[in-house]
Amino acid sequence: MDKVAFINAETLKKKAPEFRIGDLIKVSIKIVEGDRVRLQPFEGLVIGRRGSGIHQSFTVRRISYGEGVEKVFPLYSPMIDRIEVIKPGAVRRAKLHYLRHRVGKQTRETIT
Repeated sequence: MDKVAFINAETLKKKAPEFRIGDLIKVSIKIVEGDRVRLQPFEGLVIGRRGSGIHQSFTVRRISYGEGVEKVFPLYSPMIDRIEVIKPGAVRRAKLHYLRHRVGKQTRETIT
């Protein structure tokens, strides 16, 4: 087994939580400030996943102070402490990029 495959296999042993596109999730991110580490939650809707194996990533979107904020997280990043599914969604699309143009209650009506 070559070195790259060995590192990939070691990283994939870490159990990733089960979540799907359309789920409302809370991602706890480790933030390093000087010599201390704190957890900062980012709660939002999963609008896409991409990649495979160790290279998987997912995009979370939320509305913060009236502005849409999207963050892309690598699934196997050591900076992610935990991922909690708050509310499962029922969608029929693989990517929910059309939600970028929806405002307010229009986004909720399309998810559930």
